[in-house]
Amino acid sequence: MFNRMREDIRSVYDRDPAARNAFEVLTTYPGLHAIWLHRISHALWRQRLCWLARWLSSLARWLTGIEIHPGAQIGRRFFIDHGMGVVIGETAEIGDDCTIYHGVTLGGTSWKEGKRHPTLGNNVVIGAGAKILGPITLGDACRVGSNAVVLKDVACGDTVVGIPGRSIQQRSENSKLRSDVAQKLGFDAYGVAQDMPDPVAHAINCMLDHIQHLDTRMEQLSAQVRLLGGEIETQNLPSLDGIALVDEDMNAPTKPTNPV
Repeated sequence: MFNRMREDIRSVYDRDPAARNAFEVLTTYPGLHAIWLHRISHALWRQRLCWLARWLSSLARWLTGIEIHPGAQIGRRFFIDHGMGVVIGETAEIGDDCTIYHGVTLGGTSWKEGKRHPTLGNNVVIGAGAKILGPITLGDACRVGSNAVVLKDVACGDTVVGIPGRSIQQRSENSKLRSDVAQKLGFDAYGVAQDMPDPVAHAINCMLDHIQHLDTRMEQLSAQVRLLGGEIETQNLPSLDGIALVDEDMNAPTKPTNPV
């Protein structure tokens, strides 16, 4: 249990540059409190203590402004930023490492029993005010723009905007490799759509592509040297996880950001 709590705190700290330390996250983030209270209410719901589970979820809504039905299934490292006005329905399913912002609704479009709320894959990001409605599925690594209304399934890696939601960008294999490198550096390059005229984002994307190509070429060269009988030093490269970025103006390390 405590390992899961530490994991939750770490995930908030990693995704929100405004978080200064673990104590601040623990005491001032309603999204975190809502998730912890949901875990208790969900356990009660599974034990068929339905009234008690609903009462606890109502208490959580009153305390945090976030309404999560105790029947909803939520994966690991789920982050609700700001949180006010978030509604998650009874049959909603959320994968690991997902992020949603204030005003998001994972709602239903039918009064019939059974599955009637959305299913989110892993690494999904939903912008403020978006509405995901019905028993639809959002694939892994989807992005939903602010105030979008999504009524149909979304393929893995797509970016969806508008009313009704429409896909404006699909991830190529190259962009997936870029995203992997970006996550190691603490920067989510995919948070900025490629069609946006942002020269800084474009420059960073080019750097990420270059790093990926260099890594691939070095692996190929090392493999060829070994085939010819040469010896390659097997010392591990320094990890990029949690690397600090330097603010040139302040000349001091700052936390990596994860723009959405």
